[in-house]
Amino acid sequence: MECIKIDNLEVYAYHGVFEEEKQKGQQFYINAVLRTDLKKAGRTDCLTDSTHYGEVCLQIKKTMTEMSYDLIERAAEKMIEDILINFPLIQEVTIELRKPNAPIPMEFDSVSVQLTRGWHKVYVAFGSNMGEKETYIQNAVKEFKDSIYFRNIKMSDIFYSKPYGGVEQEDFVNGILEMETMLEPFELLEILHEFEEKAGRIRIQHWGPRTLDLDIIFYDDLVLDEKELQIPHKDMINRDFVLIPLAQLAGYKRHPLLKKTVDELVEDLKECYIHTHEV
Repeated sequence: MECIKIDNLEVYAYHGVFEEEKQKGQQFYINAVLRTDLKKAGRTDCLTDSTHYGEVCLQIKKTMTEMSYDLIERAAEKMIEDILINFPLIQEVTIELRKPNAPIPMEFDSVSVQLTRGWHKVYVAFGSNMGEKETYIQNAVKEFKDSIYFRNIKMSDIFYSKPYGGVEQEDFVNGILEMETMLEPFELLEILHEFEEKAGRIRIQHWGPRTLDLDIIFYDDLVLDEKELQIPHKDMINRDFVLIPLAQLAGYKRHPLLKKTVDELVEDLKECYIHTHEV
């Protein structure tokens, strides 16, 4: 991806574990790599088609000076968050934060941390079959919209489905959310669980009734197979209440393992249903 680079930006700030660092302050140096599409700006010669790197520098200074952090890791993380939130054309940021005057009783040039974060396209399935189902869904969507960690949120139509997994219970309200997040997969999973708990979700029975269910279906083209989290969702291909609303938002999206589009997976599921119910 194309990028804008900022080298050795000097900012006087007050970060450090020791009280003397917080009181006297010291010089910090920041290197930033802003990954973005520069093609349009290169053709139009128009600043609005690019990212104003002077404003990015001012944002970095603001982040570095408005708060005091013990760890430069936190200062670097906060710089990235503020850049991603305030400059929408930037897809990914690498920050190197150098501390040349760190309190180390030895000769050295500098201590630094380097972090890379960016926006990721995710698809999250939602469902509810207890109480005010639509209200639980609406509240969950508001949670996403109110969070700094999500943007460009789109919602499919509501899909009504019978319970899945053989447990007797009420029908479900289902759908899909498409959005971008700056969270890593397990961070995203943790946030989804927090939203479920706010809705009163209690995990008692597998495939049982729930006030709110949120599942990661796709995360970019990531393939992840851990005990706590599998991406793409391993059972999505068998669920019409996932595939049909997903096709509404991203029928073109290709499953990274099966190499089929969502539209093709919908057709496969229809064929399977027809063959299963043939006399």
